[in-house]
Amino acid sequence: QVQLVESGGGLVQAGESLRLSCAASGSLFSMSVMYWYRQAPGKQREVVATATTGMTTTYAESVKGRFTISRDNTKRTVYLQMNSLQPEDTAVYYCRQWYSPTYDYWGQGTQVTVSS
Repeated sequence: QVQLVESGGGLVQAGESLRLSCAASGSLFSMSVMYWYRQAPGKQREVVATATTGMTTTYAESVKGRFTISRDNTKRTVYLQMNSLQPEDTAVYYCRQWYSPTYDYWGQGTQVTVSS
């Protein structure tokens, strides 16, 4: 069973930064697409950033220029650097590892709260 463990969430003020980490236990990390999602209260979960195996990255329009996804395959870890945080970034952030339809795992989530 693959486990994904997120860390780095917390309470910050608007304009500050946080760096989220997600450590994976499985052996297929380097061959997996890694995602960061978020879910705000009363809203659907949305994809925030994606990093492919070739390190192609994509971002939601709302975070472009502020968030950066990166991965370290030697550490089986994906990161989300979040700068210039705004109250609308408040959500539970989840990482996801996808290799195939049957190898698709989620972390437990980490809370990010941005005060104005």
